Amino acid sequence: MTLAPETTDLKVQLLLAEEWFTVCDLSLLLPGRGVAALLPDGRQVAVFRDRAGSLYAVDNRDPFSGAAVLSRGLLGAQQGRPFVASPLLKQRFDLESGQCLDDESVRIATYEVRAS
Repeated sequence: MTLAPETTDLKVQLLLAEEWFTVCDLSLLLPGRGVAALLPDGRQVAVFRDRAGSLYAVDNRDPFSGAAVLSRGLLGAQQGRPFVASPLLKQRFDLESGQCLDDESVRIATYEVRAS
């Protein structure tokens, strides 16, 4: 989702079990950086806003190390595909599909996200 410049008072929301769950104020998401949020079921999600204003949400747990660190990863793009690189072992995960770009057998959960 790409946002217009007028983003004051907007909330970042994830679609969970057919209901929208508010994660944080959009103003807390700095372009190019991620934040971690706790979901009602105890899982963690990593939410990102890229420099173009697009929002992404993925599981915060790095499947290679088991640590909840993807929110601290580096954002980038490969052949137009936005990704986050784990800060620990540097594996890259497609932010739209969750597919690991370095190991096709690994995928993380992604979430539908919006600013409302």
